[in-house]
Amino acid sequence: MRAVGYRKSLPIEDPAALLDLEIDKPAPQGRDLLVQVKAVSVNPVDYKMRKRAEPKEGEPPKILGYDATGVVAAVGPAVTLFKPGDEVWYAGSIIRPGTNSEFHLVDERIVGRKPTSLGFAAAAALPLTSITAWEMLFDRFAVARGGGEGKSLLIVGGAGGVGSICVQLARTLTRLTVIATASRPETQAWCRELGAHHVIDHSQPMAEQLKAKGHRFVDYIFGVTHSDQHFDTIADVIAPQGKFGLIDDPKPFEFSRLKGKSASLHWEAMFTRSTFQTPDMDAQHRLLDEVAAMVDAGTIRTTLAENLGAINAANLRRAHAQVESGRMRGKLVLEGF
Repeated sequence: MRAVGYRKSLPIEDPAALLDLEIDKPAPQGRDLLVQVKAVSVNPVDYKMRKRAEPKEGEPPKILGYDATGVVAAVGPAVTLFKPGDEVWYAGSIIRPGTNSEFHLVDERIVGRKPTSLGFAAAAALPLTSITAWEMLFDRFAVARGGGEGKSLLIVGGAGGVGSICVQLARTLTRLTVIATASRPETQAWCRELGAHHVIDHSQPMAEQLKAKGHRFVDYIFGVTHSDQHFDTIADVIAPQGKFGLIDDPKPFEFSRLKGKSASLHWEAMFTRSTFQTPDMDAQHRLLDEVAAMVDAGTIRTTLAENLGAINAANLRRAHAQVESGRMRGKLVLEGF
């Protein structure tokens, strides 16, 4: 079957950074689904893994890709949640081969039913980012569903994939005042369109902008990107006993600055449950089903920004380059082989 992968960690400008490959079609075991992949999207984890996870001598090429939508082609003997023919969406696992292949194995406990109102490409934009934003809001920050009235959430990097869905989930499922950051007119407009109460520019001093919006302190701060660069401001504006959560890979910063406010620090990695096979691993199955229901009800929308065409090495190199630039609005998707 066709797939896209790499043998060496190379700059994305190198034609060998991602290669078109022919690999064996896998067979499902246990709770595995064999999914015929219809569309994928590209996330920062894709280029980070490409840069730091080079296959060892004698190992097969590494296949990247996490977000996927597709159709269940076959199931393992222990599967109970799905059957062949079901349309599904999911974000995969970092300890297994990725979704940039015609057929892909995934544990059913981290798979949801694809929204019926979206095509495969539009749906592929959402799984990984939805899981990440959901887990930050409800697992790490422990915001109550329907709660948060009188409290505020600052999303630093509100226009990217995670920020785009976090704005929507926070507006739909909580009563938090949602403040997003974006540095360009088009990304600021995007955040407002998705429902942010306020939008400020993270390329300018943020504390003054927050004060102008009536927020000397912010209760919850979600660092989506460049958390080390913004941490001095974050430490200044976080509320006493507030919560700061992050998902990026920042350079070291003085997190002890949070101590005086008894503010807490929270890491979110949406692959934790699948990597360690946690007892609550199926929480991702349930939340993806709930997000799909919200999409079909029209309460949240896809964050697809651009469809780059077929799933092949050339298009994936283009996608990696755009995501690496750090100037994203929504998500990039590829569809079909």
